[in-house]
Amino acid sequence: LGAQQLPSNQVLAALSMFITLLVMGPTWKQVYQEGIVPYSNGEVELSDAWENGKKPLVSFMGRQIDRAGNTEDVWLFYRHLPPESLSLENSDGAELPTTYEDVPIQVLLPAFLLSELKTAFLIGFQIYLPFLILDLVVATVTTSMGMLMLPPTLLSLPFKLMLFVLVDGWRLIVGMLLNGISMTG
Repeated sequence: LGAQQLPSNQVLAALSMFITLLVMGPTWKQVYQEGIVPYSNGEVELSDAWENGKKPLVSFMGRQIDRAGNTEDVWLFYRHLPPESLSLENSDGAELPTTYEDVPIQVLLPAFLLSELKTAFLIGFQIYLPFLILDLVVATVTTSMGMLMLPPTLLSLPFKLMLFVLVDGWRLIVGMLLNGISMTG
């Protein structure tokens, strides 16, 4: 928008926390029920609780990577994993992981983060592009009128705010974020 402190960082942090709670709530509930509760009751050992609790997170990250179409990120990190840390055979052997459950967590986590960063930049570009076009139009009009000393961003800010309000920008942004999340198994 060009407004440096609009909205404040506290508002953005609160919005992101609430969206995170909405999206990750079912996954964390499943982790709690499948990993923490059996371990707390003494039904399973710590290693089994870790494996059971890890499955919902691996499933969530795998769905997100697939939904974004970024499966090549997993193989990027998998190829650079030291051979001694592989539980399966590496590319020299015959077998590579076929499911995300077979991929080591130290590979899946950075692949998930990279996939989400790509998606975030695409959303940011979709938000930025209309405002850039508005800046260019205002700059062209002010230049053609001979107002070379007037910064175009000074004139375009009210138009950007009006555009953002008229198209219900917050709903569109949150809708894009939620549409990018696969919340079902």
